[in-house]
Amino acid sequence: MHGRSRCMRCDHTLSALDLVPLVSYLVLRGRCRYCGTHISAQYPLVEAAAALLGAGVFVLNPTPLMFALWFLAWMTLLFVVVYDLRHFIIPWSCSGLLAILGLIHVWILGFDIWSLSAGLLLAAPLLLLSLVSRGTWMGWGDGALQLGLGWLLGFTAGLTGLVLAFWSGAAVGIVILLLKKGYTMSSELPFAPFLILGAGVAYFFHVDIFKTLPALF
Repeated sequence: MHGRSRCMRCDHTLSALDLVPLVSYLVLRGRCRYCGTHISAQYPLVEAAAALLGAGVFVLNPTPLMFALWFLAWMTLLFVVVYDLRHFIIPWSCSGLLAILGLIHVWILGFDIWSLSAGLLLAAPLLLLSLVSRGTWMGWGDGALQLGLGWLLGFTAGLTGLVLAFWSGAAVGIVILLLKKGYTMSSELPFAPFLILGAGVAYFFHVDIFKTLPALF
């Protein structure tokens, strides 16, 4: 393995000037400085997403401890989105780290039984789907990921994120089914990005359906 970042085409070692987030991509017009190979737009998109997530976390968590915890959580979730879209799998190391961060969050807030059970209750339906279908309807990694999300968000916000994940996943699946030739109901669609999208809406925009609905009646 190479210790320094290199161009995947010409294998040339990249300098610090080649690795400035967003700026390098724009200055080099999306191409390698040394061989001219086109650089995937994935890199600046991920860099921009990381910057936006970091800014959002800072606004919501001015204290150093909570900022560090949530920043690490969202950087992990961003990595999971990219990895799941490319490889259709969620690394167990990421789910484990998120679970640890979730338990730390529960401990910081007081470590009551209700907060501790939130992750287990929200992960249970996904793990049950995985068990019943032997991993064909829902991957085991999705339930493990939801465990950490439940501990981080709490029960009602976590449930909101889970509902939004199913709604958005179903909507995107229907659109792909209608537009993409060869795509069928049995085709694989990564679910982690939708879980993370739902969690992001609940966290950054303070959307909590199950706290808002009772107040309307």
